[in-house]
Amino acid sequence: MESSITKKEAGSSAAKATGKTKAKSTEAKTSKAAKVTKPARRGRPPKSAASAKKTESDKEIKERKERKERIFALDIGTRSVIGIVAEREANGLHIVASERQEHKTRAMLDGQIHDVPQVAAIIESVKKVLVKQTGTLKSAAVAAAGRALYTMTAEADMEINGLITTEQERALDFAGVQAAQAKLATSKTIDDPTKYYCVGYSTIKYDLDGTQLKTLVGQRGRVATATVIATFLPRQVIDSMHSALQASKLDMRALTLEPIAAINVLIPPTMRHLNLVLVDIGAGTSDVAITKNGSVIAYGMVPQAGDEITEAISQRFLLDFNVAEKLKRDASDGKSAKFSDILGMEYELSAKEILDPVMPNIQNLAEAIAGQIMELNGSDSPQAVILVGGGALTPNLAKFVGDILGLPAGRVAVRHPEKIDGILEIPAELKKPDAVTPLGILNIAAQNSLHFLRVFVNDEEYSLFNFRELTISDALLNAGIQLKKLNGRPGLGAMLTINGENKFIPGTMGTLAQLKIDGRPASLDTAIHENDHIEVVPGTNGTQPEITISDVLDIPPSYKVYINGEEKSIDAQFTINDQPAQPGQLLKDGDIIVSRDTRLLGDVLNTLNYPPMGRKVKYTVNGKDSQYTMTPEIMLNDNPATLSTEVHENDYIEYTEAEEPKLGMVLNLSELDATMTIYYKGEERKIPSSTVSLEVNGHPASIGTIIEDGAEIRYMKSLRAVTTVSDALLAVGFEPPAASSRVSFSILVNKEPVNFTDPVKNGDELDVIITKLDSTTSTATAGNPSAPGTDSAGMPISPTESAFANPPMTEAALRDQIKLADKINSIPGLSAALNSTKNSTKSPFLDPTLTRR
Repeated sequence: MESSITKKEAGSSAAKATGKTKAKSTEAKTSKAAKVTKPARRGRPPKSAASAKKTESDKEIKERKERKERIFALDIGTRSVIGIVAEREANGLHIVASERQEHKTRAMLDGQIHDVPQVAAIIESVKKVLVKQTGTLKSAAVAAAGRALYTMTAEADMEINGLITTEQERALDFAGVQAAQAKLATSKTIDDPTKYYCVGYSTIKYDLDGTQLKTLVGQRGRVATATVIATFLPRQVIDSMHSALQASKLDMRALTLEPIAAINVLIPPTMRHLNLVLVDIGAGTSDVAITKNGSVIAYGMVPQAGDEITEAISQRFLLDFNVAEKLKRDASDGKSAKFSDILGMEYELSAKEILDPVMPNIQNLAEAIAGQIMELNGSDSPQAVILVGGGALTPNLAKFVGDILGLPAGRVAVRHPEKIDGILEIPAELKKPDAVTPLGILNIAAQNSLHFLRVFVNDEEYSLFNFRELTISDALLNAGIQLKKLNGRPGLGAMLTINGENKFIPGTMGTLAQLKIDGRPASLDTAIHENDHIEVVPGTNGTQPEITISDVLDIPPSYKVYINGEEKSIDAQFTINDQPAQPGQLLKDGDIIVSRDTRLLGDVLNTLNYPPMGRKVKYTVNGKDSQYTMTPEIMLNDNPATLSTEVHENDYIEYTEAEEPKLGMVLNLSELDATMTIYYKGEERKIPSSTVSLEVNGHPASIGTIIEDGAEIRYMKSLRAVTTVSDALLAVGFEPPAASSRVSFSILVNKEPVNFTDPVKNGDELDVIITKLDSTTSTATAGNPSAPGTDSAGMPISPTESAFANPPMTEAALRDQIKLADKINSIPGLSAALNSTKNSTKSPFLDPTLTRR
């Protein structure tokens, strides 16, 4: 039949030639015939006119074949290979030839090529049959089986600012596919994600601020979300298919996926708002595709199909697999069969007798298909299920699937491709369920020219498969390159505190990654073609900003003033982290910058290193820290001024420091508190009061002692309320005469004899009377032991001795005597002189008990 169609077309083409053309043809034939009637030099027999006419007719057929574009669709299935050749007409595709052949061995398992030479051989056989009818075939459009297909659904979000453009929508899709890639890599579904390519994706839905939309372009909102379903294929599948085609001298014109090819035939986009399921049941796998809400929402695969039933028949009746396959087909058509098993036993069974034993296997297949549908459809039953493929004809399979899904009768049906948009007429031999996929391959290849492209990304070769025009974004997806990660990062910013307010200075922006195609600038949307070389140049990172004080503050101009007669320039003053700084000093993150208004007198003095509040002297008093401020006298233009007074150009400032601090000033002691005035030898003398003891840096001090920074002051008050004669003698520096001088002395206060412990008051006169000792004096006093100034032997004694002759015996008196002895011992030479006198006169001037042990 195919051959007769070709002859008719050839005759029709010849008949359409014009009379003029015929005349020219006849003339050419006559001329040629005349030439060939000459003796042939190489022994060739002359051609007859009939032979010339036949040759011309074949040439016209060839020209017609070459004039029209031919599309060769090849469905390489597990059980058989179906080839269809169509020519593109003005109003659609015209199928001119088809061929179906079964594998002689099990070279395909579960939709994948396991024996490349065997598969190549069957492809070559199909090709030869078709070439005889159509002419040369150089390339074929094919489909990959769903068993090797992995699908991932993922979402991507993007913040929107302004009107949404096509580029933004595409970028969001791109991010969704990248999310699907990442999901596949972490799903543990596959071993090596780098060996899988994204061969296509579709956007299930868009959401803008919670509202579902068909497209985002032209919309405004804040956050847009794209839900994308992406499909991935292993490179091994493509490589084996490519090898089988090359062995048959065919290029891979286009590549699609079997479930996509099938759904494109039976469920056009206008019907995809319905929740429909297409199941392509082949020999090794059952591919599932589901539509809903206007798009394909899921793809899936069940690793069971028609071979499961064939295998069950083979096991039941001990038959060769190919014999069991023929038996299954005959029984499915209601035919009885006569056969022999491996043991030679002969059977003659009806179709029912053959199928009844394998009904549990058919039930199992239906349950597996229904389970995959429920899983992909979200546990909801679809509105209808369409079964295609050779396995769809399995008896009772449609009924079992419908019962499991709870669908009404007729909602699960086997579809035959009666009519397909874009294909003018479908031959009778292709109106079968197993022809849906090859027809889908043909239709998609004709509509979109889906080419299997080879491109290079950064000199690495990648194979891309497409359902639309491919762009650089598709190539980057297949290369696993996330362009966002190659963009330069912004430089670190600096957070500053300027006069108490926080201010953030951002770093410089990093540069975006650059795309080039064959050396020319490109973008994600740039279309790519065979052997294009794509280069991705990473962006550069931004830098931390170089900021100075002058970048963040307005610097006021300097001006001139005079201080203590000296001309000075007043500049703006700044500190960074409490340290003086210059306007050109670089700032870093975390710096605290303070600017001072140098128009105020206090700030001007600070600038000129004159302490506005005066110099501070730090010291310790009895170990406790304290300080004293020497408040200066400040005049501005000869007038007293406060520190908040504003200073102007050429103003005169006088700064007079306070006098150096003295001990009395820092302790707030008056002279009366720390000293007393007495008269010694007729001279006025100031002596320390016994009630106050002062030391500076470990040395005795007075209220007039100058206090320097860091001085250590000890300030003590005595428990005694009076200053004694001994205190006064120590203060005036009295030195008693030597013991060998043979003198005595007496102490007088206001002309009256006193003891060491007698008090001395402010304004008293203190005198020490020294008397020489001689024999006359000793004689005169010896006989009068009771006379004043003599001891029990009649010897004269000094007032000092008399003071100690009969000391009180109470404990308090004893303590006073000990303290007095300490005082005496502290006067250089006095103790030795008194003891010498005591030893020479044998008088108890000092009792040894008075010496502190």
